[in-house]
Amino acid sequence: MIIYPAVDIKDGRCVRLLQGEFDKVTVYSDDPLEMALKWESLGAEYLHVVDLDGARTGEPKNISITSKIAAKLNIPVQLGGGIRSIETIEKVISMGIRRVILGTSAVKNPDLVKQAVENFRENIVIGIDAKDGKVAIDGWEKTSEFTAIDFANKMVELGAKTIIYTDISRDGMLTGPNLDAMREMAQSVDAEIIASGGVSNLKDIKNLKETGVSGVIVGKALYTGNVDLQEAIKAGKE
Repeated sequence: MIIYPAVDIKDGRCVRLLQGEFDKVTVYSDDPLEMALKWESLGAEYLHVVDLDGARTGEPKNISITSKIAAKLNIPVQLGGGIRSIETIEKVISMGIRRVILGTSAVKNPDLVKQAVENFRENIVIGIDAKDGKVAIDGWEKTSEFTAIDFANKMVELGAKTIIYTDISRDGMLTGPNLDAMREMAQSVDAEIIASGGVSNLKDIKNLKETGVSGVIVGKALYTGNVDLQEAIKAGKE
């Protein structure tokens, strides 16, 4: 199981939000690149980057920073937030980002997913953010009518191979992940599932491994020191 340290960027800084609410922000660093290099130096195999400004506005807003991260790191980077067209996907991949996460655009525009998967194959990841089991969109500020599992299966039918599943109620809360939801997603959907939201300690990571997910995104718990990245990576390998 791969551990993905998260670097969330808002206004050019590395931050964390509580439950995706933009007015509940904690700034952890003024230099997201420095933070990305730190996680790589501690053994990260893959970095998860979110352009929060992009997620809210519908177009990437921190391209200069994310392109620097992709250029300076020797490990692959996946990026989400405001990527809603084939042109933007092409631009992001051309600057060295390995995987592009489609979230809101996947809900609103399934044809984009189909075209993106045809063109870029495993470079495309679907981000499913759930609130009470329903898929949330537009920087988590609205919910759609889709259940998370139905939507995930629909994306797999379109050719998606990897899904990031976030339980918004747990995100940034350090209250533990929604293990039942993650297990159900891993068992019900024929794709690699990366769990996100709520990881608060090493035990959470070990519990998630048992649900069958292939990866875990760890954000706030790394920044607060609740989780040691090297220990987390070791637990993922055991």
